[in-house]
Amino acid sequence: MIAALLVAAGRGHRLGGPLPKQYRLLAGEPVLRHALRPFLHHPAIGLVRVVIHPDDAELYASATQGLALPSPIFGGPTRQDSVRLGLEALAESFPRAVLIHDAARPLVAGATIDSVIAALKDAPGVIAALPVADTLKRCVGDRVTDTLDRSNVWRAQTPQGFRFPEILAAHRAAIGLALTDDAQVAERAGLEVRVVPGDEEAFKITTEPDLLRAEQILQIRNRLKDIT
Repeated sequence: MIAALLVAAGRGHRLGGPLPKQYRLLAGEPVLRHALRPFLHHPAIGLVRVVIHPDDAELYASATQGLALPSPIFGGPTRQDSVRLGLEALAESFPRAVLIHDAARPLVAGATIDSVIAALKDAPGVIAALPVADTLKRCVGDRVTDTLDRSNVWRAQTPQGFRFPEILAAHRAAIGLALTDDAQVAERAGLEVRVVPGDEEAFKITTEPDLLRAEQILQIRNRLKDIT
């Protein structure tokens, strides 16, 4: 069985507002609900669990009303802690693989999920990512100190997929460290991580303009559906 673990325990301070960003409305539905839909509808995924902040139980219940989901998992003080706690809860279901996805990325494509799952046949870890197109500069304050080689540099997205026993062991071994994503947790444990093409529309909602951009993308998608 392949499981999906959506991480929705963050507070979203950079976006601001009275609600964490995963519960903000996007085209009339919470961001979290949009993020869940591709995983709930994917035929290869047999279990979907969500990690939430302990204070958000009511928000979560409202956002997921009517969806066939098990009870949420309470996260920890950091994203890394939350993922580990989510993996520990998933262990009782014995999945062979897990896809870990940020709930603040509501527009992930089913084709991206397909690619991650397919690549897991040949590697213990797989990430969706995009090659860097811009010139990269290292700066100190407002002063440019160096131009970096962008060759072979990719922007990591989610979902990130892993063979379950390996990523659970890697997270247990990384307790107390401050690692930036699950792929880095895997890399530190010596696991091979491969990359598959991501999608520009699978961006993380961090600011109000991000939310507006996502709204516009959904409006375009809906217009195209009406035409076809």
